[in-house]
Order: sequence, then C-alpha cells, then structure tokens
Amino acid sequence: MTSLAALWLPIILSAVIVFVASSIIHMLLPWHKNEFPRVPDENALMDAVRPLAIPPGEYMVPRAGDMEALKSPEFVERANRGPVFILRMLPNGIRPMGPLLGQWFVYLLVVDILTALVAQQALPTGAAGHRVFHVIALTSLLGYAMALWQVSIWYGRPWRTTIMATIDGIIYAIITGLLFVWFWPR
Repeated sequence: MTSLAALWLPIILSAVIVFVASSIIHMLLPWHKNEFPRVPDENALMDAVRPLAIPPGEYMVPRAGDMEALKSPEFVERANRGPVFILRMLPNGIRPMGPLLGQWFVYLLVVDILTALVAQQALPTGAAGHRVFHVIALTSLLGYAMALWQVSIWYGRPWRTTIMATIDGIIYAIITGLLFVWFWPR
C-alpha cells in the first residue's frame, strides 16, 4: 500500500494545475459564455421580485407542501398556469471572487485527497502508469463532474450546461491522472 504522505505532492500540484486550467477555461475559452442567458425583460423582472425581499436561498415555484398537496386540483392548476421555476437568490451586490476562488481551491484539494485515498488502497507503490492514470482519472472525475448530472435530472438545469461542466471535469481528471502518474511513488 502506498503511503498517503508520499502522495502530497501530486495532490497539491493537481489542485494548483486544475485551478489554473479552470481559470483559463472560464476566462479565455468561449464555451461557458452563454450558460446563463438574459431573461426577456431583466429590469421588469428585477423590479417585480425586489419588493418581495426574498432571502438568499433556493426556491421552487409553485411548491406543494407534501404529496397530498401535490395532487390537489388547486396545485395542479397553479402548476399548469405557470410559470414553473426554480429560483436561486444570491445576496445583493457584486460577489467578491476571492472567497469563491478560495472555496473552489479547497474543493479541488478535497477531491484530490479523496482520490489519493482511493488510489492508496487500490494501487501499490510502483504501480504501472496506466493503472495509476485509470484509477486517479476515473475517481477524480466522480468528484469533478458526476454529481452535476443530478441537477439536470431533477431540477431542470439545461443539459448543455451539465455536459459542458462534465467536459471541464474530464479535462481536470486527465490533468489529475497525468500528474499522479508523473509523481507516483516508485
């Protein structure tokens, strides 16, 4: 079994390199540019919602309180009349990027640590590079991308958004796999 201490260099390096790669993908490449299109009359929508003072959080509209209410004619009529939507309210103002980027980096470290823990159990010191790559890339892909699919399945996120984020996750997994192969203990 490989020591977790022997994997700290690839854990940290992969978090740093994936952080840089994700920054390049989101700032320089065009494929995430139109993930959140504008609503037809943004100002009217903002003016209509503002007086409601909805606190930050996620909301489903209309929302039934329980399964019985979901079947009620009144709820069915409200849902059919629409609009039906999921609303994510953020705090007012421009969100500072520093804390968000810090959370993203911690998330990358957690994915890489969990990936290393799986690899530590699955692979011996001196394992063949292709085995290291497969275990690391597949395990890290689970952390980088697969949970995103639930949001499209259950909550209507556009599949294009999820697929593009999954492509990002595949890129991150390849980077992580290659770095772990490079630094895997011999």
